[in-house]
Amino acid sequence: MKKKSVFFRLVLTGFLLSFLLAFPAKAQNQKFVFVKGKDVFTPDGQKLLLKGINIGNWLLPEGYMFKFKHASSPRLINDVFNQLIGESEARKFWNDFRRDYITEEDIQFIKASGFNSIRIPFSYRLFVSGHDESKLEGPGYALLDSVMNWCEKHGLYTVLDMHGAPGGQTGDNIDDSYAYPFLFESKENCDLTIRIWKLLAERYAGYRHLVGYDLLNEPIAHYFSKDTLNPLLEPLYKDITKAIRAVDKDHIIFYGGAQWNSNFSVFGKPFDDKAIYTFHKYWTDTTYSNIADYVDYANKYNVPLWLGESGENSNEWIASFRRLCEANNIGWCFWPYKKLDATAGVVSIPLTTEFEAIIEFANKPRTDFAEVRANRPPQATIKKALDDYRNNMKLKNCKVNTEYIKALGLNAE
Repeated sequence: MKKKSVFFRLVLTGFLLSFLLAFPAKAQNQKFVFVKGKDVFTPDGQKLLLKGINIGNWLLPEGYMFKFKHASSPRLINDVFNQLIGESEARKFWNDFRRDYITEEDIQFIKASGFNSIRIPFSYRLFVSGHDESKLEGPGYALLDSVMNWCEKHGLYTVLDMHGAPGGQTGDNIDDSYAYPFLFESKENCDLTIRIWKLLAERYAGYRHLVGYDLLNEPIAHYFSKDTLNPLLEPLYKDITKAIRAVDKDHIIFYGGAQWNSNFSVFGKPFDDKAIYTFHKYWTDTTYSNIADYVDYANKYNVPLWLGESGENSNEWIASFRRLCEANNIGWCFWPYKKLDATAGVVSIPLTTEFEAIIEFANKPRTDFAEVRANRPPQATIKKALDDYRNNMKLKNCKVNTEYIKALGLNAE
């Protein structure tokens, strides 16, 4: 009997081991989204292919979203509004803009449309004092708290994305820099970047629907010295990761390649075991050759991939590229959610005749005071244009682009 008992215990142990090996993800009792090999899983062990949309223009405005040709960055856009209505009224406009551009209603709509996640691009400037950048205080914290809490409530996964880092990580309008990625050559800027990420990670470490942290958006544009700047990227990632892991050992960290998130040759072997590697692709052929380098990296190191941005194209292109990603187990997050008078996005903000006058002013020469005075529209036109824009950007007044949503394989009711 004793031999039989030992035998049955061995059989049972072998069975349990086989079961755990067959279902490795589900055997783990995780509190947060996690990675295993090239896959991403929900906390309860279900495989998760991220299907998301970027909340662009909200916490880092971009000029083309307003149809401005030259006022492309937040700083230059703000100059336009200051010239139109003065600094005091412009501050009120931006407060209203940030309050109403993304609301709980938007989060509910995104979830109902079939997306399971959003990426939240933000400027570091909203997380430091305008008078002393060493002080980590600003309106960004309360704004992120709101959207993060809405996503927790409605079951929508989130990725936080530092779209504009201190000094600029890209060197163009999208990071609100001064046309060079000064971040990488300034210890002060690197230290501030690390401090902001550490504070955000500490603040949101307990959020179940937070997937993780996308450290730097599209670092090092292609027209700067790759030999000089590319070697500085991964070391900074390691420093930020170390700071985050001191306060949050659970959430995933996203690492984007150099040259607009397109170049993975800057990466060595993965140095964190909760990592996703992210790339961006716009306006390319939707063929495997355009993602092969990323798939090769994922296969070599057994890590997941994520398309952090793509879009601004026809619905046919969107559908084709989305299918290519899904066929290769690549989660995606298209761009953008909301945009002025556009079909390439989830919803479109109506464009009024009065706002066209604002666009015309922004696109005319404004290099001296005489040009500003000569080209500024009448005050009544300006007031109506901005009042209408603030009202029209609310979801209830936007037009839903059903064909765009369908191109993403989602609900378009």
